[in-house]
Amino acid sequence: MAVMKTLADRGHNITVVTQMKPKIAAHENITVILAPPTPERQKFIKEYMEEVSNEKPSFWETMAKVVVTSANQLEGQYEFMVHANFKQLYENPQTNFDLVFLGAMANDFQLGIAAKLGCPAIITWVGVPLPFMDSLVGNVNDPSYVPSVNVALEPGQNTMQFGLRLGNLFKHYFLTTINKLLNYKMNQFYERAFGNESDPNFPTYDEMKRRISLLFYNYHSPSEGPIRPTVPQSIEIGGIQVKEQSDSLPKELAKFLDNADEGAIFFSLGTNVNTNTFRPDTVDILYKVLSKMPQRVVWKWEDLENKPGNASNIYFSNWLPQDDILAHPKTKLFITHAGKGGVAEAQYHGVPMVALPIFGDQQGNAEIMTKSGFGRWLDILTLTAEELEESILEVLENPSYRETIGKFSTLYRDRPLTARQSVVYWTEYVLRHQGAYHLQSPLIHMDFVARNNLDVYGVVLIVSLVVFLILIVLFRWVFRKVFKVVRGHSYRRKSPQLKNN
Repeated sequence: MAVMKTLADRGHNITVVTQMKPKIAAHENITVILAPPTPERQKFIKEYMEEVSNEKPSFWETMAKVVVTSANQLEGQYEFMVHANFKQLYENPQTNFDLVFLGAMANDFQLGIAAKLGCPAIITWVGVPLPFMDSLVGNVNDPSYVPSVNVALEPGQNTMQFGLRLGNLFKHYFLTTINKLLNYKMNQFYERAFGNESDPNFPTYDEMKRRISLLFYNYHSPSEGPIRPTVPQSIEIGGIQVKEQSDSLPKELAKFLDNADEGAIFFSLGTNVNTNTFRPDTVDILYKVLSKMPQRVVWKWEDLENKPGNASNIYFSNWLPQDDILAHPKTKLFITHAGKGGVAEAQYHGVPMVALPIFGDQQGNAEIMTKSGFGRWLDILTLTAEELEESILEVLENPSYRETIGKFSTLYRDRPLTARQSVVYWTEYVLRHQGAYHLQSPLIHMDFVARNNLDVYGVVLIVSLVVFLILIVLFRWVFRKVFKVVRGHSYRRKSPQLKNN
């Protein structure tokens, strides 16, 4: 929503179609249309999130779960797209839009909506580009020096050592394979949704993917590193969710933080994970440790009717303005699930962290954060009160964490355009230039053979073989001629001796 709000603030009229009501203040330039999931889909999502909140899958297990549940997820994205509230927008011939934004999440087949509306499309992605995203715009994703998800370099390293490169290679090709499988399925959903279009020129799924104008991704390579090769279509908007000027906090919360003489700890595990779904012993550990801290604690807790306790130093709320809390001068520590958005906000405001990663890329984010010296991370499934308290005190009392992340914050903020300015400039650039397709890399218009020069290598190989065979034939011909000449001279030298005898 940060991208949409930025454009609305600029004066653009924005229509947002979403499954859940966004937790932002009403805006005169934003119209929100809800297309909620079915009760069965909501149940699946709830059970899935509860499951991943109470297990510790490895990267490979996580990817396996993605594959196993992909059909269900794709079906959910399809149901969202054909929901009556959504469909009436792009099926209505009177609808007039200039641009489509698509938040990418295994839903590339929804790009057909841009074709229906006759306008360009921009993709937004929550983190650093993965092979899924790179393939859409032609970024070079070389596993020898471009880290994959959950690959963290050691402090001070700009390159991956052998062990990391080996693991990175397997992850790269594993993700690439998953991408191919998902593309196969998404092509089927595209045909299911748009296969009966009367327009003979309606683009195919592959053609539609080649019509993407830009990719916005939440990343800042100079500070987050390592530097990776990207095409002009890829625009970094790292920290887009961070407001350049913080809003005022609600009065009760502002008073709670302003009076935090020992500082404040902010505890939130994002919007997708409910802390009240954790195992009771995990909740008890969290409450036991935080309730005895001298600092005040702001805790995002969804079920306010069943709080874990009523400690005077803890402020519970089911919704909290995360960016504004992290910007508050009394906030000294952020306990986070290490989602990309929350980590970026803490980095921007220079707040050290203790991470409790749950699933997906969060463990990789936590490892990178820890190795960068911004805090520590713990396994929430084996969490003990002792290690949680020790980690909190270590990060609060050791000034190196705040100093290190403070230096990073300075670098993170130092750029020619802020993330929001970049969104405005490049969005309007696409509008000014009718899609700005001149920014596209030739790579996305090439098939597998041409992209990998297989036809060129094939011709070179065939020509080389032909030349080699010709040389062999020529050599054998020359050899025979020379051999005959040599034999002839030898015979003439021996002939006089035979006559004398």
